[in-house]
Amino acid sequence: MSTKPAITLTRLDMQRLERLLDSLDDFTPAAEALEQEIARAQVIGHLEIAHDIVTMNSKVHCIEENSQKEYVVTLVYPQDAGNPGTVSVLAPIGSALLGLSCGQSINWPTSATKSLQLKVQQIEYQPEAAGDFTL
Repeated sequence: MSTKPAITLTRLDMQRLERLLDSLDDFTPAAEALEQEIARAQVIGHLEIAHDIVTMNSKVHCIEENSQKEYVVTLVYPQDAGNPGTVSVLAPIGSALLGLSCGQSINWPTSATKSLQLKVQQIEYQPEAAGDFTL
């Protein structure tokens, strides 16, 4: 996939992610990738976000389009990563999932020469849809 799909972020997520980036001692390629995603996103209020968009702390069902293998991940801040089923927004798949909506696909690099095509199937939990604005 040569072009990136359109993404949408809440203003609240954008502000929190910008604070995260500002707090980093080491600005890695992963941080640069996240910064680029934030820069290209359409930003709207947290009450306006559609319930089928991946926001921070969303639990997302994805499918790898070639193998049909299913993944369920929760997109979290780095300090909350490490538990099974969590993926940091600073991981390549994390920044790639941020802001996608159901039905959109992304390339997930698994090595220097290989990538998987992941499609967002369902948002099982989205904080904004649940009224959880403090996560």
